[in-house]
Amino acid sequence: QAPVERVWQYLIDPASVVQCLPGAELLESQDERTFLGQIKVKVGPLSMSYKGKASFTEVNDETHTVRMVGDAREVGGSGSTKVTMVSIVTPLEGGGSQVSVDAEINLVGRIVQFGRGMIEEVSRQMFRQFATCVKGRLEVEEPPHLVSSSTDAAPAASADTSATSATSTMAALNR
Repeated sequence: QAPVERVWQYLIDPASVVQCLPGAELLESQDERTFLGQIKVKVGPLSMSYKGKASFTEVNDETHTVRMVGDAREVGGSGSTKVTMVSIVTPLEGGGSQVSVDAEINLVGRIVQFGRGMIEEVSRQMFRQFATCVKGRLEVEEPPHLVSSSTDAAPAASADTSATSATSTMAALNR
């Protein structure tokens, strides 16, 4: 079971997170809270690529809450997306951690022709893949630089990730 602090450190490290986000790539860190990246998404027969910027607007180490906002433009198209996401890491009884995520994703462009149902399903699938990847990475033993000087092995880790809600409007499709 992964302790809250270990899960928290993973989730506020964009270089770690992007490794588990399907189709995503971290292009540049502008500073410790602002990042440039791109993501490729396939919805139905369309594949789209978006480039943009994401920023941590709140990082609260005490409550283990992070708020991220981002916006991106479709590469070679007229589409765009805006994202607001709040993640909270909380301890579980008996050990381990839970990550609750509230995300609002506004989409504009040709992707919306597929309707909310298909977009929501693709979004859920991407989130499941992300959660499975993070859990897999946290279930391995901690790297040597994180292990204390004692001879005890680091405990196995896991993270339960659940989406708590997603806001939707018809004007701009949301997750």
